[in-house]
Formats: sequence, C-alpha cells, structure tokens
Amino acid sequence: MKTLKSFFMLVILAVLIGGGYYYFRDTAAPEAHLTPQAGAIKEDAVLTLTLGDQTSGVARVEVKILQKDKAIPVLKKDYPLETFQVREELPMGNLLLEDGPLTVEITAVDRSIYHFGKGNTTTTTVSLIRDSRPPIISIHSVAHNLYQGGAGLIAYSVSEPVTRSGIQIGDTFFPGYEQPSGVYLCLFAFPYNVDTEEVPRLIAEDQAENVGMGGFYYHLNLKNFRSDKIGISDGFLDRKMPQFQHLFPDAATPLDVFLKVNRELRPKNRARLLDIGRNTATQFTWTKAFLRQPNAANRAKFGDRRAYIYNGKIIDNQTHLGIDLASIARADVPASNTGRVVFADFMGIYGQCIIIDHGLGLQSLYAHLSRMDVQVGDQVQRGQIIAKTGATGLAGGDHLHFGIVISGIPVNPAEWWDPKWVTNNITSKLDLAKR
Repeated sequence: MKTLKSFFMLVILAVLIGGGYYYFRDTAAPEAHLTPQAGAIKEDAVLTLTLGDQTSGVARVEVKILQKDKAIPVLKKDYPLETFQVREELPMGNLLLEDGPLTVEITAVDRSIYHFGKGNTTTTTVSLIRDSRPPIISIHSVAHNLYQGGAGLIAYSVSEPVTRSGIQIGDTFFPGYEQPSGVYLCLFAFPYNVDTEEVPRLIAEDQAENVGMGGFYYHLNLKNFRSDKIGISDGFLDRKMPQFQHLFPDAATPLDVFLKVNRELRPKNRARLLDIGRNTATQFTWTKAFLRQPNAANRAKFGDRRAYIYNGKIIDNQTHLGIDLASIARADVPASNTGRVVFADFMGIYGQCIIIDHGLGLQSLYAHLSRMDVQVGDQVQRGQIIAKTGATGLAGGDHLHFGIVISGIPVNPAEWWDPKWVTNNITSKLDLAKR
C-alpha cells in the first residue's frame, strides 16, 4: 500500500514539475522591431516590421498609427502554428496622414500558454515625423560659365536640414558643403566625357528622402580636344611592364600586361580618386591661384585622345586627364597651393603619387615621382617643395603628370593656373557664402 501511494505521489510530482515547466517555459514576449526606428519619413514611405519568437512562435500582430486624436489601423493579422519569424512591409502612401509627428503602435502576441493561455504580449511604440514636402532650393550665384572638362562654383541655400545636396550631371554627383553662414557651396565640373546635351541639376535631399530640384543658369563652352598618337616600343614594354606583372600573373607577354594596365588598372586607379575625393575640407584652404611647375614645358594636355600604336597598328585608345610637364630629370615639384596631403603612395599608372586636398572636393595630383618628401596628414604651403619628378608608373620618361580633380573627377588644370579665371569663376562667389 505504501509502495502504491509513493508511486502516485511520484506521478503527481512529475506531472506538477512537467506542467510547471511547460507553463513557465516561455515567459518572454515576442520581439518587435520597426525600420526606421526614428526620424522623418516621406509620404510614400514603406516601413519594415520584423517579429520574432523562437520558443512558441508568433500568434498575431496589430499595428496602428496614432496622430493627434486619430488611431489609423495599418495591419491586423493572425499567423499559423510554428511561425517563428515574420517580416511585414507597411506602406504609408495609402493612409490619410498629415505632415508632422506620429506614433506607430505595435502589439504582438505569441503562442505561449503563459498567462493562462493568453500568451505573452509586447507593445512597442516608435515616434516618427511625416514629411511630404521636398526642400526648397534658393540659388545665390548668378553666372556659371563652364568649359567642357572644366569647373564651376555655385552658392545656394535650402529651406530645411538635408542629408545631401549638390550638382548631379548624368551619373556623376558633386556634393555641396554647408558653410558657417548656412549657405552651401558646391564646386562641380562638366566632365570631359559627359554628353554636352546633359543638363546639370542642383538637388537637395531631406531626412525623409524627399528630393528637391533647382535649375540654374549656366553657359557651356565646347572644347575641341586634341588627338595624339603614342608609339609603344618593345623597349618601353620590357622596361616598364615588370613593375605590373605581379598584378596580372596570367598575362603571357609584356604587351598583354600593358593592355591590362591600360584597360583594367587605369579604371581602378581613377575609381580610387573618387574615394580619395571624399576626404576633403568643407571650406577652401587657399586664397591665391594655383602654381604651375616653373621652367617646365607642356608635353601633353588635358583631354588628349590617345591612340596607342604598336608595330604600326592601333592597340588601344585612352584619354589623358592631366597635363604633362617636363624640364630636367628629378626636378623639384612645388605644391600648387596650400592644403593637406591626403595620399602619398604608389598608385598604379600614376606611380609614386601625391594628392593634396584644398577643400570642397578640390584636390591636386602629382604623379610619376622619383621621391616624395611629404606624408599623409602633412599641411603644406603654396610653393613648398614636396617631391622630385621621375618616371615611376606608366611613364615613358622623367616628367610630372599634374592633375586637378574635383570630388574625384579630373578637370582641366590650366583653368586653375589662370588668376583671372579663378577670380571670375571661383573666389568672386565666396562672399555669397558669408551672407
């Protein structure tokens, strides 16, 4: 009898323990996350809701938007058994919402038997701001005279805080930079390779991703770029291609290496300029026109259309995006203007190369150097000797390849050597940013 009683007691105890475990095994509420979690949303925004309950699964969810005295239903849904992860898209465009603050209220319930079968409930609220109006752009500068492959500067203001603004030309974007006065300055270019029928647009995007656009007056002067033929000899290939062989181990001959350097490495190097162009000061660091290397003759101009000739045949075509200057071997190279060194290293076709930032995306480039006397982070002054010329990289002889880039896009350096052009097109507009 005692044995039977003990057995029943053990059974009851096991049932109580098992039942207690089953009842209390899931006391945690489902997880609910909304994206975005804060900030502004535009009129047709789509919010993303994720729900998760890895123990008993998600049972149902209800989403409302609370604005002023209204409660607007967005989603009410039941889920089948073993729904452990949920992702819902919540379109805002079909809801009768007003611009201004709103609260998204999310209530999710799981399938736990806790709370006497009612399950665990989580209620999450997220505060957002609805903004359906794009920024208004006011343009302060008047004349914008551009040359194909050349630069310009525009001054403008916007009606609200923005996440980005600037000039869009085709696929190329030139960011504007806010000045202490609140006015924005955007240094931009009409790139050498953009269709001249393309229209530059000034755009501004707010925190809700509304995009405002502003047209502005500009005059584009077309440019006739020269054509040039560059002879490629076996001596040049044998002398210059070994430095690139390790980048293209499958290239069978020096000529194959050359073609890969021209067609594959060159675009990568120019893409690197885009990355470096983002490392810039938000204001100009200079006041005078840019210096040209003294006592040096022009060997090649910006925009030259080059045909490369090997054994009497054209093997490739490229565009020269700087000015080649040559005087004597290992000549001193002065900094063209005051700024900060943002690159000083070997860079493919440019060989040993220095890039100096002058603010607003404006940077000067010095390539094929035999020696570099500055390093990244150095502040340099206009005229300071920073290097010596050489023939590193894809250079046939000792010279300086001098380039000017704006937000990573090469432009004609000759403009920046001209004090009159600099005054008329750049510095005369700086006072507009101080008002």
